[in-house]
Amino acid sequence: MKRVGILAGAFNPVTRAHVALARAARPMVDEIVCVIPRSYPHKELHGASIAQRIEMLELAGLHDRLEITGSGLFIDIARVLGRPGDQLFFICGADAAERVITWDYGDPHAIDRMLEEFSLLVAPRAARFAAPEHLRHRIQEIPMPDGYEEISSTEVRARLASGAPWEHLTPDSIADLVRSIYAR
Repeated sequence: MKRVGILAGAFNPVTRAHVALARAARPMVDEIVCVIPRSYPHKELHGASIAQRIEMLELAGLHDRLEITGSGLFIDIARVLGRPGDQLFFICGADAAERVITWDYGDPHAIDRMLEEFSLLVAPRAARFAAPEHLRHRIQEIPMPDGYEEISSTEVRARLASGAPWEHLTPDSIADLVRSIYAR
């Protein structure tokens, strides 16, 4: 059985936190797949183009495989990427896990059925994620080194817009590309 770690996100831009998250999950999975959805249920796609996001991910080197999907819902991504015999693990921060678990899917038991198809590997963000008791068997915490909890793509974009230092938040390998996309 192949353990597939899925790191889905906007990657707008890729940050050092994304890299640290992939590295922390690496011992728990056989393959890391980065997924860029074309649409999200909770936000509009803006900023870098899909091609620019792909380029940032390639330069950052944090995945074994890259996929583009139509939807950003984890269940939709799992159904596109899932292959017989694969065990799927979504790699995410506590904020994303909270959103996935508490999202209104129109059915109070939808998340229970979803977590039969995939599991979550969750890294702490500003706080640790406390999964509901009945879901804990499908949710595992990823130990992350300190210093990544507050790093976000939103913070990088805000710093670029205000002229504040941002380079320490992104991988060195993508700094020039980030500057060319966002510093206008």
